[in-house]
Amino acid sequence: MARDNSLLKPKFKRQLIFAGSVLMALPVLYWAILSLLDVPHDQKQLSPHANVPEAWYKSQSSPPAMITTPDLPVFPGGVPQMGKAIVTGSAYEETLPKEVYELRAEHSASAVKLSKEDTASLKPMGSHTAATALPRWQKFAVATTTSSNKPLIAIVIDDMGVDRKRSDMAIGLKAPLTLSFLTYAKDLKDQTERARLRGHELLLHVSMEPRSSKVDLGPNALLINLSDQELRRRLDWGFSRFPNYVGLNNHMGSKFTSDVKSMRIVIEETKRRGLLFLDSRTSSKTVGAKLARELGVPAVERNIFLDHENNINAVNTQLAQAEKIARRIGAVVAIGHPRDATIKALQTWLKSVESKGFQLVPLTTIVKKFAKP
Repeated sequence: MARDNSLLKPKFKRQLIFAGSVLMALPVLYWAILSLLDVPHDQKQLSPHANVPEAWYKSQSSPPAMITTPDLPVFPGGVPQMGKAIVTGSAYEETLPKEVYELRAEHSASAVKLSKEDTASLKPMGSHTAATALPRWQKFAVATTTSSNKPLIAIVIDDMGVDRKRSDMAIGLKAPLTLSFLTYAKDLKDQTERARLRGHELLLHVSMEPRSSKVDLGPNALLINLSDQELRRRLDWGFSRFPNYVGLNNHMGSKFTSDVKSMRIVIEETKRRGLLFLDSRTSSKTVGAKLARELGVPAVERNIFLDHENNINAVNTQLAQAEKIARRIGAVVAIGHPRDATIKALQTWLKSVESKGFQLVPLTTIVKKFAKP
């Protein structure tokens, strides 16, 4: 019997309408899903760079002002009020002393006394045994010719590498500066290579135990209750983070640098690698530089911190004080940090420092001239 095709037409029309409705609804459904997922509008637009995220450090906020209230550490986003800090996160720096230290290395106080057992094992690593081989602190030093009558100024910028935005700004400052990179920062090889290409000298910034228990030391910090083996393991990790540095200095460490037993291990490992030691002097009780000289490690000490306060006028005042110290004793080591006020103040100061009769030098220049193990 012949099939009546007229009965199929209404069904076909309904299917066609349904399919069209589904197709029309797909864009609406797509945008609805994106809205529910809260995808930013600029990521909704397809482009060749849609899947390339912005560098994480581009949106970093400014660091907080340094806390100058005695015995209070520096907290991210925190400021002192009524003698207390507003705690909004883990502190990244302990309170830095305001002392101005003018004792030159060649006129150092009596050295820490060590037993024969303390010094018996101090054999250099294989790469430094040859008599003709330069130690690392000389091999990787930024070459500088000094004038015999000009006071020398070395500017060290600590805490480099973690705040990428401001570390990049510090790298862009007039060379030669001495940049000390935290061992736990990211992309250290790239950051330090760029710093070297700009003409800056490099230090390793090693986290050491402070007296405050409210600070964030980062991974593999040196603590006085660790075994000798663990201290050496953590030092090995730090020493392997990037090449071409001339030595190390302490990040925080007011407690650790006052402990002879613990610091002896640090200086032993520094000596094995042919490095120098900069004592940041976060405590007046530090034994770091004295111990280094006793063991024959080139050592200098911080004379002044530049940025207890995160404002340009305060930094300029400290820079002027650094100049006075340099005129009095022939050289000065000033330590600052990658912070907005410090960077802006240095941008201006670095343009005029030579015209004032000073010479800007890397740290190794002062070590060669003044530090006598």
